Amino acid sequence: MAAKYVISCLLSAIIIPVSYAQSDSLYVIPRIEGITFDGRVDEAVWNSIAPVPMVQYEPNAGAPPTEKTEIRFAYDDTYFYASMRAYDEDPNGIRATSLYRDRISGSDHLELLLDTYNDNETAYVFTTTPTGIRNDLEIANDATGGTISSASWLNRDFNTYWDAESTVTEEGWFTEIRIPFSSLRFQETEGKVIMGLIVQRKIARKQERLVFPAVPPKTDWAFLRPSLAQKIVLIGIKPSKTLYITPYVLGGYAKSHELNETATGYTGLDKVEKAIGADIKYSITNNLTADFTINTDFAQAEADDQLVNLTRFSLFFPEKRQFFQERASVFDFRTGGLSRLFFSRRIGLTDDGQQVPIYGGVRLIGRMKTWDVGLMDMQTKGLDTLPSENFGVLRVRRRVFNKNSYVGGMLTSRMDTKGNHNLAYGLDGLIRLFEDDYLTVQWAQTFDNLSESGAAQNFKSGRLAVDLNRRRRRGFGYNVGAILSGANYNPGVGFVDRSDFKFGTASLSQTWLKAQGPFIWNKIEMLGNAYISNTSHELVSSELGPEWSFSTRNLDGGGISVKRVYENLLEAFVLSDEVNIPIGEYHFYRYTGSYNMSVDRTIRTNISLETGPFYYGWLNSASIIPSWYLSKYIQLNLQYSYNRARFADRNEVFVAHIPRLSIGTALNREFSTNALIQYNSAADLFSANVRFRYNFREGQDLWVVFNTGLHTNRLAYSPNLPAVDTQSILVKYIHTIIF
Repeated sequence: MAAKYVISCLLSAIIIPVSYAQSDSLYVIPRIEGITFDGRVDEAVWNSIAPVPMVQYEPNAGAPPTEKTEIRFAYDDTYFYASMRAYDEDPNGIRATSLYRDRISGSDHLELLLDTYNDNETAYVFTTTPTGIRNDLEIANDATGGTISSASWLNRDFNTYWDAESTVTEEGWFTEIRIPFSSLRFQETEGKVIMGLIVQRKIARKQERLVFPAVPPKTDWAFLRPSLAQKIVLIGIKPSKTLYITPYVLGGYAKSHELNETATGYTGLDKVEKAIGADIKYSITNNLTADFTINTDFAQAEADDQLVNLTRFSLFFPEKRQFFQERASVFDFRTGGLSRLFFSRRIGLTDDGQQVPIYGGVRLIGRMKTWDVGLMDMQTKGLDTLPSENFGVLRVRRRVFNKNSYVGGMLTSRMDTKGNHNLAYGLDGLIRLFEDDYLTVQWAQTFDNLSESGAAQNFKSGRLAVDLNRRRRRGFGYNVGAILSGANYNPGVGFVDRSDFKFGTASLSQTWLKAQGPFIWNKIEMLGNAYISNTSHELVSSELGPEWSFSTRNLDGGGISVKRVYENLLEAFVLSDEVNIPIGEYHFYRYTGSYNMSVDRTIRTNISLETGPFYYGWLNSASIIPSWYLSKYIQLNLQYSYNRARFADRNEVFVAHIPRLSIGTALNREFSTNALIQYNSAADLFSANVRFRYNFREGQDLWVVFNTGLHTNRLAYSPNLPAVDTQSILVKYIHTIIF
């Protein structure tokens, strides 16, 4: 051990060139001994390691740091370590806005990205602040596609086992991160493990982000792109086959209502809730993990946001249940837009979000040599009108051609005890053609015994999606895509926003990256798309118009757009009980604008506006999202959306208000509360989800969860709705045992 320690410390100061690294060199992480994990970073062993060179990512890319920063890395037999000495000439300006886990907005922080598989596509992100709170994320698809608020590549609900400790002094703030190798998945080759690494320091009051390596801001969120990471090497890691057993016990009370047999009123149903179950996680190898779940429960999962649907298509709600989060990107199989071949919310939830009990299941996920593998099988319990169902998913993919390209496939199945079945398969590939140019191809086909034919009808049960785009935020950019979707395409374990169409989209853009002036970057883009019905061969909808977007030197951002919209409704659709949009052709313009203040502000507001003709009427929409970090003990987030559509010719008006208040409080890093209170005027529903958590340690939690839904206009219905829709209070204790 001593010899390994000496050799590793000598290697820590050198860079070993290899041909297959992201750059021309590998950074060798030293093996160490003798760290007291307390957040002080005062051990002599840290001084023996050279800090990595940091430069600004923003606001002035490539410039030296304005504050002295020393970040170092190391490891021993059990943990990967990161430390930071974040010196600050104004220690009173150090920001720590929260004690609530996973909330770092507005705080100074240290952020570590590890591409543990060295696949240039996926990564874990670990972040801590001067109060020592933890935030962990998963990155997929090389952090490309969508905005940071709606990014499909960013999994905010991921959690794993690791530690962070911080201290604040008159010199600045100091922190240490300790990540068990059992929480990471990696591949070992000839005694070496190669990973990708990006590290950042954020100085919130200056809105300054320091980064290593010197990642250029050539794309959106380049500092989160695994393909731009520095390659590091760890020597002689011997991971253990860790077993986590997490039993839970739950008790509580729930109240609901159902329509009586004569349909003249509602009968209250009182139920005492009690359950026990367990999740088991076993590391088969250092990069292959099996998860088992028995009598699965998701009582502590956050409630869905209330939404208003102004379209004739299904709304999409993201997955928030922890069991489905880790390495969820392996199961990612997009088929254009929001549609996907596998959507985990199909398991244990009805289309309207009601829970279906899960007997249990198994999930196997990881890497076998050059293959990414994901396997899942879950069995749900039958309800009065819903039979017991089995859900199966198999996902494989393999890197080809270069480090940023892969091909893969997926199989899904959904079968119930009545003999109904839905089967699907898919083939996909992501090919990096040139430096920043990528081609994506997806093909899927479904087989459903409930469809008209009971089997595949050539293309009618299939879907093909092709996309070619340039992934960079500088100079000329483009995107060209097409989708062909058959009328009988119906993935039983997936999500489809619409079917039976041909779709084409294209955009051209020019982005200017500025070293000086009010904008860090701004972009002008012309984009358009069109849907054509496969049945009638008519154009059913299209959009075309310009858009300007920007990011200012103080990291505020926004944009404006003008779109010419065409809608050819072959069927009428209902907007509300009072308003329906009739069959016909509609031409109108949509004008939108948005301004988003930097997340580093302790008081900030995001605003978006839309106005213009809407079918045969006029629509005004507004959304305002003010956030206020009162102190590290309490944060407020208010969202208010307003939609008003007026149809003068028919004297019809549709108005929808959704105020949403989120209150996060924390007495310390162990005890916290999160409340989500919402009102949806379109549904006449008030709801509240309040979650109390006492975190004894990682993996040991006591949850108290209160849910209620109240009808606010119950007398308008016949029979009258009950005042209380549903109500429950649940207590859940979770205790993880590690072997």
